Amino acid sequence: MAPVDGTSHIDDLADFVTASPSSYHAAEEVARRLVAAGYTPLDETADWTAAVVPGARVLLVREGAVVAVAIPRGAHATTPYRIVGAHTDSPGLKLKPKPTIGSGGFLQAGVEVYGGPILASWFDRELELAGRVVDASGAEHLVRTGPWARVPHLAIHLDRDLNSGFSPDRQRDLQPVLGVAGDGDVVGALADLVGIAPDEVAGYDLITVDTQPPRRFGIAEDLFASPRLDNLSSVHAGLRAMEAVEPSSAIAVLTAFDHEEVGSESRSGAAGPLLVDVLERITAALGGGRAELARSIAGSWCMSADAGHAVHPNRPEKHDPANRPVAGGGPLLKINAVQRYTTDAVGAALWGRVCRTAGVPWQEFVSNNDVPCGSTIGPITATRLGIRTFDVGTPLLSMHSARELAHVDDPGRLADAAGVFLAAAE
Repeated sequence: MAPVDGTSHIDDLADFVTASPSSYHAAEEVARRLVAAGYTPLDETADWTAAVVPGARVLLVREGAVVAVAIPRGAHATTPYRIVGAHTDSPGLKLKPKPTIGSGGFLQAGVEVYGGPILASWFDRELELAGRVVDASGAEHLVRTGPWARVPHLAIHLDRDLNSGFSPDRQRDLQPVLGVAGDGDVVGALADLVGIAPDEVAGYDLITVDTQPPRRFGIAEDLFASPRLDNLSSVHAGLRAMEAVEPSSAIAVLTAFDHEEVGSESRSGAAGPLLVDVLERITAALGGGRAELARSIAGSWCMSADAGHAVHPNRPEKHDPANRPVAGGGPLLKINAVQRYTTDAVGAALWGRVCRTAGVPWQEFVSNNDVPCGSTIGPITATRLGIRTFDVGTPLLSMHSARELAHVDDPGRLADAAGVFLAAAE
């Protein structure tokens, strides 16, 4: 298959990130694009028997998560799965209940920390709130506010030690300003945006988002700065692969979970029942039961795709001295002795075949022994399903910043590899 054009891919990734300020927007944008590519949305409360047949392309949105499935024409109840797993959420500041607060003549919003953001990166940049507002009837309204908010630094004149060790108080220092006293209230302004009365707002799930658009930069414009590359770069790679996949020997699946940044323990997270629910129903529609699903899973693979770390040029000692992945060197194969990543030797061999077939260079990532690594949806998915799993991702700098950095070639290479993997074409 033809390799992805890097320039076209990075431009499309920029458009995807811009359209996906929250996990709810990301799931809807994946669904919108896949419907345009011929996928049929499924209703969880409906019988899927007529829709899930050999040759079908279907998808399911559950809140901020989405699962898409492309079934080969010759599929049966024990046909194995090829699954690309990713996540739609990113760290930030989440709006609290009773959000209208203020001090010193300013209107402010009450927020709490979601995930593990680099807090300093959220100061002194124009932010919007994005997510969903739910009205009293239970109807959901996707919303994004535009540049409403800013978390202001204390001036250096008022804290001469500011550059010696910045450690903001999460309750005192992170509440953004939205205007001056008397400019209104947060809930009322949100209600206006979605066209309902303030007393009709029954709840909301809203997170702060950097409003600066993604862009290429650098002397040769070969670097890419963007919000939420962790992990929309992986969601987008899986999406592009699913748009083009022609499965033959395996059922191709993209599963983009929510809530990975806070542990995945939700009905739309990897630790919840979402993927198991979908696979059980797919197998049932193809004429099988639990035994057939177990046989299918025994021959299946999951490629857990989540962003990883390139070697930091100013702090190379934080990385393993022998395994030193660089921006532009291709996607990472992520390895960890205590299973924070799931890659084993068999998975590494499969990844090598996938990349060789795709014509993609790749790099190994392992942590410095004194710098414990994070984890992904990979170990959770392997545990929930008993599926063979390996972990990969795009190398980044500034992971969990409000604005992250990648090389322009690496996200497209991940999409190339995902396409070969999903098609079982290695």
